[in-house]
Amino acid sequence: MNTAKVTAILLCAALALTACGRKSQSEATVIAVSTGQQLTDLKAAYDAGAISQSEYEEKREEILAAEG
Repeated sequence: MNTAKVTAILLCAALALTACGRKSQSEATVIAVSTGQQLTDLKAAYDAGAISQSEYEEKREEILAAEG
C-alpha cells in the first residue's frame, strides 16, 4: 500500500473511534432518588405550604405504592 492509502485508512479509523466516546445531546442523566428521600422532600414541600394536605397524602400513597 502506498502512504496516502495508509494515511487515509488510519484517519478514518481514528475518526470512527473518537465518535464512539462521545455522548449524544439527547442523552439524559438519570438520578435515582430513594423512597425515603422522596418522602422527606414531599414532607418539606407540605411543611412549607407548597402543597395541600390532600396533595401530600395522595403523593405519599403514590410513592409508597411504587416502592413495593
